[in-house]
Amino acid sequence: MAEAVAAALRRATALLVPSSDTARLDAELLMAHALGIDRGAMLLGGLDGPAPSGFDGLVDRRRAHEPIAYIIGSRDFWTINLLVTPAVLIPRPDSETLIEAAVEHFGAVGPQRVIDLGTGSGALLLAALAEWREASGLGVDASPAALAVARGNGERLGFEGRAQWRLGDWAEGIDERFDLLLCNPPYVSTDAPLGPEVADHEPASALFAGVDGLDAYRRLATQIARLIAPGGLGAIEIGADQADSVAALFAAAGLTASVRRDLAERDRAILVKP
Repeated sequence: MAEAVAAALRRATALLVPSSDTARLDAELLMAHALGIDRGAMLLGGLDGPAPSGFDGLVDRRRAHEPIAYIIGSRDFWTINLLVTPAVLIPRPDSETLIEAAVEHFGAVGPQRVIDLGTGSGALLLAALAEWREASGLGVDASPAALAVARGNGERLGFEGRAQWRLGDWAEGIDERFDLLLCNPPYVSTDAPLGPEVADHEPASALFAGVDGLDAYRRLATQIARLIAPGGLGAIEIGADQADSVAALFAAAGLTASVRRDLAERDRAILVKP
């Protein structure tokens, strides 16, 4: 007799405890994915049926520290759901701090034009376009594989006419001014210790930025002043211990810089204005 979903979840949770702080949640997300249904629907009415044969293979991948988002292929961010692959950094709730700052700055009127430098999955740009339905924007990334993911997400969300994508080196060759500039650059120092879930699976190009983690900010500081329109805002993610160093780089480039904290009260973004 096939193992029931409820029993398989209990067994998988026990197996995942040594490798995950969210073992039960992980097991539920993997089971819902294997069943092809929403987790909420599974919990409400799908626990008595037979567990699918592919579930154990998904659990084994998670036990090897592969991120849940890569296993199930998607991640929620702000008000949208994004497809993700190992070609892109997994969107994190901390990055929503940038969108929150933009909402506070622009209110309901919103920006008309948005640029997202190092767009990855398209998370920041597409979250902004979902927030302000009259806005349009440009996502830039140096990785063709990442841009393919972002473009696919834009199409899934119905933003084909509002989101454009460009292969590029940060802001090189862009001469337009934007109301809102968003950026989550790599900011991890090359010798920083990272857990296997990140170090072994997420793209190094989206993580590491030199011996002090500031290489990307040095590039951005020389480029973004000309991209932000009068009255506009730049919101750039930072590491929790980088606020002073990054703010100084942007201030030296003639930008007014301030720090925005995330919900855990950690420094999370530098907000710049022309």
